[in-house]
Amino acid sequence: MVQRHVLYLGEINDAQRAPWWRSIAVFDEDAGAATPLALFPADRQAPEPACTVVQVKLSGLQLRRPRQWGACWPACRLWDLLELDTFWPPRLPLSRKGTRWLNALKTLVAYRLIDPGSEWRLHRSWYDHSALGDLLGEDFAIAHSHTLYRCLALIS
Repeated sequence: MVQRHVLYLGEINDAQRAPWWRSIAVFDEDAGAATPLALFPADRQAPEPACTVVQVKLSGLQLRRPRQWGACWPACRLWDLLELDTFWPPRLPLSRKGTRWLNALKTLVAYRLIDPGSEWRLHRSWYDHSALGDLLGEDFAIAHSHTLYRCLALIS
């Protein structure tokens, strides 16, 4: 996994300018290529651009529903590398109510890897503060305590 800064709102010196302009790119589907962008605060004059400049109004930024992403993605990636999607489906019966037991099991496994605790804690607080639902394409129903306990009963 590679991380890189995509927004720095401090001062930038001449040595940092060229690498900074190359650090952000937006993929244009129509052109089929990436276009480099530079982000700068709206209340400051951007330097002579080597690429398209986007000015950000910092007072208009809000943080809404922050979630833990950094640990959830590797947990899902590890699941995929171990090919557990091929191992578990034959062992999990279909649900009449449409519950995807495989995703309930992924939730339980990721939780045990990232922040081990009780299923009750997973249901009450952890799932809402993680990005696992976004990664699995699931809503909160997958983290209901009765769903989690039923999933554990199915695999035991």
